[in-house]
Amino acid sequence: MFHYYDLGISEVFVFDEFLVNQIREGVVITPAHNIATQTVIDQHFANKPVVYISNRHFSYTVDPLTYIETSKIHNLVGIAIVSDQPDKQSTANYESSFYKKPFEIFNTLSEAMEWVHKVVLVNENSNKKTRKIITK
Repeated sequence: MFHYYDLGISEVFVFDEFLVNQIREGVVITPAHNIATQTVIDQHFANKPVVYISNRHFSYTVDPLTYIETSKIHNLVGIAIVSDQPDKQSTANYESSFYKKPFEIFNTLSEAMEWVHKVVLVNENSNKKTRKIITK
């Protein structure tokens, strides 16, 4: 599966287990932007786990409170930030304290995609164990 969206403030690339969001230069991301993220996730992932990859190619600002709301998206099981720039990695590290699920920072998209598979697999295994306990 592959889908592409131009949301004006960003470009979103949707794959089987994850989406990549590349936000445009100078944008300020606020909790209200979670609506667009939730819409894309609902449309393509319904009740299956998904990981959000932020490809930080451009400079933009994220209100850290956005992550508190993002944490509430039930099937969003992790966030990966991709940047090879130390200042953007430092900012992402600060932002990670506001997100209560797996959150990692990578130098390349390839590294982030490899991590996605691990996070989704752990989540699926965790859900299987929970279902077994409930049905016993």
